[in-house]
Amino acid sequence: MTTPSALPRSRLRPPEPPKVGVRLAGTGSCLPADRLTNHELALVMETSDEWIRQRTGVAERRVVNHERHESTTTLSAEALRRALVDANMDPAELDMLILATVTGEMTCPSTACRVAAMVGAKNAGAYDVAAACSGFVFSMNTAHDLIRGGSYRAIGIIGCDVLSPYMNYSDAGRGTAILFGDAAGAAVLRATDDASMGIIAQVMKANGTRWHDLYMPMTQRDIPAGADMAHVRTRCLQMNGREVYKFAVTTFCDLIEETLGKAGIAADRVDQFVCHQSNARILDSARERFGIPAEKMYVNIDRIGNTSAGSVPLCLDELRQMGRVKEGQVVLFVAFGGGLTWGSSLWQL
Repeated sequence: MTTPSALPRSRLRPPEPPKVGVRLAGTGSCLPADRLTNHELALVMETSDEWIRQRTGVAERRVVNHERHESTTTLSAEALRRALVDANMDPAELDMLILATVTGEMTCPSTACRVAAMVGAKNAGAYDVAAACSGFVFSMNTAHDLIRGGSYRAIGIIGCDVLSPYMNYSDAGRGTAILFGDAAGAAVLRATDDASMGIIAQVMKANGTRWHDLYMPMTQRDIPAGADMAHVRTRCLQMNGREVYKFAVTTFCDLIEETLGKAGIAADRVDQFVCHQSNARILDSARERFGIPAEKMYVNIDRIGNTSAGSVPLCLDELRQMGRVKEGQVVLFVAFGGGLTWGSSLWQL
């Protein structure tokens, strides 16, 4: 007699994913009120407004004020609140919250969990993504595929970094401190019956062998062998500016080319390029290579600086507020940063 345990077990099949699209339902952003200008930096380090503008395109950047209790958590929460208002959506409708940051106040709990509690997203799972400047684009791709797969209907994504507390505002840290500022941006993605809406092509990559070109050591043991100890300070962002610049110029253009190739379209088919604001000269090099008109590649680095994971969603929100990104367009999101990481997300909105 055959026992039940000896009978062959049929394989369980996962459910077929629904035919759904993904819609950008709303965006929001939040900037600290305080500005740090090039002229103010020139008072504490050997630099000048002209020197900074020529090399980076930055004129000023926003910085948090701890006396006003500004932080990654508070900026993120406010950006998400504004995105939810824009989406005409109750926070409790969110199924998931993904927050891209490398400047959370604590490693446990995640900043995303604290933000979810602050905004009232009581039904949402929540977690952080640490991919530096690429974090929001990585999160956007992940959230899209979770919705497209049918397991989730509404996901909030945030990009926020508060890097000013990790700057070395002295001559030793000049090459880094002149670039970075603080900001948060958020978006709400929702499932839609229009299956034509969503990502057309995406890329996410990393080269961990070059981590030491852009890193933030917390202790002495985090500092790589051979580092110039005269310029390295723990709890300060360290950047090999020359190597990161060369990486970014090449990778930026190659990333755009690879993404367009996957989609089988030319650059002129894209209505707007929403790019990480790393350096004005890097953006200019990409525009020249692909013949992109200035009105199709937004630039705000002059008044905001490089805000890491906050950069792309901040640009997106500002573009939507101006009516330059809207439903029906083809939009390409591109970012690269520490890790080293780089990623893209090409959307039919």
